[in-house]
Amino acid sequence: MDFSSMSSAEQAHMTRIIERKQMQDFMRMYSSLVERCFNSCCNDFTSKALSSKEEQCVLNCTDKFLKHSERVGARFAEHNAEMMGASMQK
Repeated sequence: MDFSSMSSAEQAHMTRIIERKQMQDFMRMYSSLVERCFNSCCNDFTSKALSSKEEQCVLNCTDKFLKHSERVGARFAEHNAEMMGASMQK
């Protein structure tokens, strides 16, 4: 996004909006991760501590989720670069 045509106050305002949106997206992703891994891995409520099996499950779940998110982000960046390249050639 090109902010060069905006005043410094408008640029600062847009930056705050973008940062707020990024924080909301991060919190949504984090909440989704916690809910998914908790529901998949934590099923013994007789103890307040995780069993070793549950702990390993949570570690695997978070690792898989983060790798998936990283891959999706990389693919999105590639697709965006292709679209930008195509629009520049026109």
